[in-house]
Amino acid sequence: MSASPRAASATAEDRPAAESARAIEPATPRPDDPRTTTRLAVLLISGVALAGVSLLSLSQGSVTVSGGEVWTALFGSPQSVAAETTVGTTIVWTLRLPRLILAMLIGSSLALAGTVLQAILRNPLADPGIIGVSAGGGLVAVILLILFPHMTGWLPLGATLGGLGMALLIYGIAWKDGTVFPLRVILAGVALNTALASLMSLLMLLYSERVPAVLPWLAGTLSGRSWPQVGLLWPYACAAGLPVFFCARQLNLLLLGEEQAAALGLPVTLTRLGLSALAAGLAAGVVSVAGLIGFVGLVVPHMCRLLVGADHRFLLPTAALVGAGLVVTADLSARTLFAPLEIPVGLLLALLGAPYFLWILRRGL
Repeated sequence: MSASPRAASATAEDRPAAESARAIEPATPRPDDPRTTTRLAVLLISGVALAGVSLLSLSQGSVTVSGGEVWTALFGSPQSVAAETTVGTTIVWTLRLPRLILAMLIGSSLALAGTVLQAILRNPLADPGIIGVSAGGGLVAVILLILFPHMTGWLPLGATLGGLGMALLIYGIAWKDGTVFPLRVILAGVALNTALASLMSLLMLLYSERVPAVLPWLAGTLSGRSWPQVGLLWPYACAAGLPVFFCARQLNLLLLGEEQAAALGLPVTLTRLGLSALAAGLAAGVVSVAGLIGFVGLVVPHMCRLLVGADHRFLLPTAALVGAGLVVTADLSARTLFAPLEIPVGLLLALLGAPYFLWILRRGL
């Protein structure tokens, strides 16, 4: 049994990871290396683009807020804000700013989780959903919303525990002889995700009159989210996201393959488990406050590899910025394209991500 996953690592699925591993840089980036300059330029442009779309998100919506009001709401002193309080500054501070912060945290969390999982599973189609976080959190949410509507206040905690519990179950199934095999993780994830999706469909069929309360959450939405949801998500983003940036070397070594990584002193199984826990924490935080938002963790890592290569010292921060910008842009579009109707941001991201997913398959990844 143990030979099968090892043999699978040499299949076409892993060719992109093996090829990208050859692009890994030395331990310290050289300032005179043109590739380093290009990558730093991409990081700068990504940051500027994120700032620009963020300001646009604060000013545009059903009510247009002037740049001066946005500036006052963001950077004005308490005295000036109190003296110049308008409808615009109130909208920015109480509605749009928390939603913007939430979109940035969601995008960066999912992008980082996807980048980590694609490296440790050595599969370019891996995303946070493959380890069961979305399905586990989704099932708990459906149970609470349909069977126990009086307990919806427990939904964030329940979705988090459901997602983390399912990730733990998948890794338990994949564990054999002291090793976690990536192929077993993927197969177990696909099987359990399918089973949980069927259970969710069965519950919605049996309690069809309560389905309208469930659909927005399953579609992934930021509607109605404000500062309390920011308070729920930022601990996940910080506790699980910040350590990821210090694991670039380990992720680079994993791209070389298990044997070479182990020969270079990396505890492969322990590293995979630790990084998987961080990815699960990032995804679980998103599920707990916004529902099921897909494709960000799949699409963004590939976009960023095209821009900066496979070196995770540059790939991780680029993915965080691009992921944040993508979700902020999608949320702005969801609010304004068909105003006053608001599209769930997860639905819009799926519509945009599906063609890219098909393009990946077309390339044979």
